[in-house]
Amino acid sequence: MSNSVYKINKGINKPIEFKGLKAQYIWYLAAVVLGLLVVFALLYFLGFNQYVCLVVCGGTGFVSVQKIYALSKKHGVHGLSKMLARKGVPRVAKSNSRKLFIRAK
Repeated sequence: MSNSVYKINKGINKPIEFKGLKAQYIWYLAAVVLGLLVVFALLYFLGFNQYVCLVVCGGTGFVSVQKIYALSKKHGVHGLSKMLARKGVPRVAKSNSRKLFIRAK
């Protein structure tokens, strides 16, 4: 009987990663690229010079890509969602009377 060698898929339960971008940040980058494509077409259609359109979209695109990569590196896969959820939770719950807690019994 010969020994069989099977490949193990080590990518199971791991988040999608593309060139350093993790999970939802890939979609954010795709949205930025599509948005810049629409902005370039709109500016060009409105009669702006081609080089002005390139500078505006190129500069905006560069800043956006750098920001998305920074968010991906800082917050990771679920960190941005957790950060946004944490902002929605109040820091303190104030009550000026005990009536709320007395009625809760």
